[in-house]
Amino acid sequence: MDPSKRNKFKKEIFAYYKRHRRDLPWRRTRDPYKIFVSEIMLQQTQVTRVRLKYRSFIKRFPDFASLARASSREILRAWQGLGYNRRALALKRASEMVVKRYHGKLPNSMEELMLLPGVGKATAGAILAYAFQMPVPFIETNIRRVFIHFFFPRSKKVKDETILKLIEALADEKDPREWYYAVVDFGAELGRGRENPNRRSAHYKKQELFKGSRRELRGKMLALFLKRPGIGEREVSKKLGMPVKKIKEVLVSLRRDGLVF
Repeated sequence: MDPSKRNKFKKEIFAYYKRHRRDLPWRRTRDPYKIFVSEIMLQQTQVTRVRLKYRSFIKRFPDFASLARASSREILRAWQGLGYNRRALALKRASEMVVKRYHGKLPNSMEELMLLPGVGKATAGAILAYAFQMPVPFIETNIRRVFIHFFFPRSKKVKDETILKLIEALADEKDPREWYYAVVDFGAELGRGRENPNRRSAHYKKQELFKGSRRELRGKMLALFLKRPGIGEREVSKKLGMPVKKIKEVLVSLRRDGLVF
């Protein structure tokens, strides 16, 4: 890449970050466990919702050992409000693996991290950068948004493989943690605008409305079962104003996913 273009890009990102950086609780720590929890929470969930839950969750489960020991019901109760509840169970299984295989210390290799339940390449890359200061190229929604905005202003169907090459070329070897925080914050600002650059990604999918969705019903039912274990299907139907047949269908999926016991 032309050095002048590279410098201009980085200068603009850091200038924005200097003025508007977000003060988030998981950015105040270098503890790999706490960063791991935050990255699992942030998967498909808004920062505002994670911020509300993160501190209380960490206080209740301060390390991998406490999470591994806890019951699934305890963890699901603490997780309520974040959605995508299977992540909570994956977090428990991952904690059990870390305790058993790595004596409670999070591994610092891409291969080993990706063996943990709930951890894909993007999450593993983020953990390596934020917890271990490793300049690993990874892509998530805000990073994708920034690179499409700057480098593909008129392109459509931009592939992640293409973006990743640029991310790697522009990696910050000295302080990858702060560099990625800066890019992510710039991307979050772009996401508030009318024109979402991610719509020009080859991987863009319009998210279904939560209101009235099956996902919303699953969340409401899970909250009821956690509050009142053993509640009957007909009472759930009455409380939620949904047909018993629908309640039974969703209950099957909740049990299959290990969310209701």
